[in-house]
Amino acid sequence: MKPDTRKQTYFICRGDVLEPTVSPVVAEYPLQLIVNGREIATLIGSPHDLRFLVAGFLRLQGFVSSLQDFEIFSVCEEFGTANVRIKGQLPERLKPVLTSGCGTGITFTLPEVTKPDVTRPERPTRCSPRQIFALMHELTIKADQYRSHGGIHSAAIGRNGALILYAEDLGRHNTFDRIAGEALFKGIDISGAELVTSGRVSTEMVAKASLMGISVIASRTSPTDMAIKLCDQAGICLIGYVRGGSFTVYSHPEVIEELPESEKIEGITGVILAGGASRRMGSNKALLEVDGNSIISRTYRTLTILFHEVIIVTNSPHDYDFLPCRKVPDIYANFGSIAGLHSALTHSSTAQTFVTACDMPFLDQSIIRYLCQLQQAEGFEATIPYSEGGQEPLHGVYSSTCKDIFESAIQSGERKVVDILKKINIRNVTYDEVRSIGGQSVSFLNVNTPEEYAGIK
Repeated sequence: MKPDTRKQTYFICRGDVLEPTVSPVVAEYPLQLIVNGREIATLIGSPHDLRFLVAGFLRLQGFVSSLQDFEIFSVCEEFGTANVRIKGQLPERLKPVLTSGCGTGITFTLPEVTKPDVTRPERPTRCSPRQIFALMHELTIKADQYRSHGGIHSAAIGRNGALILYAEDLGRHNTFDRIAGEALFKGIDISGAELVTSGRVSTEMVAKASLMGISVIASRTSPTDMAIKLCDQAGICLIGYVRGGSFTVYSHPEVIEELPESEKIEGITGVILAGGASRRMGSNKALLEVDGNSIISRTYRTLTILFHEVIIVTNSPHDYDFLPCRKVPDIYANFGSIAGLHSALTHSSTAQTFVTACDMPFLDQSIIRYLCQLQQAEGFEATIPYSEGGQEPLHGVYSSTCKDIFESAIQSGERKVVDILKKINIRNVTYDEVRSIGGQSVSFLNVNTPEEYAGIK
């Protein structure tokens, strides 16, 4: 099992905005050690010179003293296994596993994480950059107050930037144990809390945080590559290098709320439909640039200003790794925009959802706010505007009740949006009404062909 060497996109937070970046991370590599046919340990360390790691471990455990003590010595990097036969006998009781944690940290198996239930759309607990900085500042103050000498790691649990529990220890992983134990003794619920630490985040620390139900782990330094993978699986937002007014987000960037001070619309999720094949354009139209930014980036930024959560419905999520939000697939393949609308409502965590296509580069915030206001005030199943060209179903607000209507249509093989909309109680917003609020008609402009794209560049 060789380490994953693919370049990964992470996000640097500067101010209140997440910017994509590609940066290396420290590799953490598990190596299963089999001696005389018996699995005795999993060594977790850096992936270089593994034969030295194995030989040195066995020597310092007192099992060998020279190369002549080895009968077989094989390290398979592809499967992460070292198979060794030595002349001597192994003792009955052994230290089971050594880990990358400092200060005598051990674990008996490779870490497993508690995976979130992705079938239930729940609005994720959002955390602002300011809260991360505030909690790390509190950790620094506590460490300065309590630390009488160097070489001590510290960690703290908090909510909304306010510290709840603090711990310090020689081992960074031990600080997690101490926090979990103190919370147990004091009856403090720490699920969904943020955890900050002074040390590097490795796999066993993620596993412990997952068991505690932590939503965010933030460190002054870097995580390992395996820690990033585990956090991704566990639904934990992992942050490193919290210093100097910035930090790097390595997993689940959607937990960090961008532009938290903007006046956002409560109770509505923003969704971008990016599942089309772009056949008429000949290339992915969402990635075409307008004024130096891709169309979908422009759309995402507009929706981020308006909504607490933005989701992209796409069957090719890696195309949009540069956007720090949730990406979800169509649940029913090959049903076009109907499948996109159905997936949007299925994955939305709110009762109302604003849906827009990925090829609309000039969305007007005032129109979107007006549509959302009407939907919440008047209680229709959907609120859909009209442009000069007619009804705009991919620029509207839908109630969660429409999900069953879309699903029933898909099950019946219906594909035309206009026919399905006839089954929905819609608040139609005329083009004159749109213009009366100062809305710009370019909000409805979409780009489907090279000619249309050339006309707006």
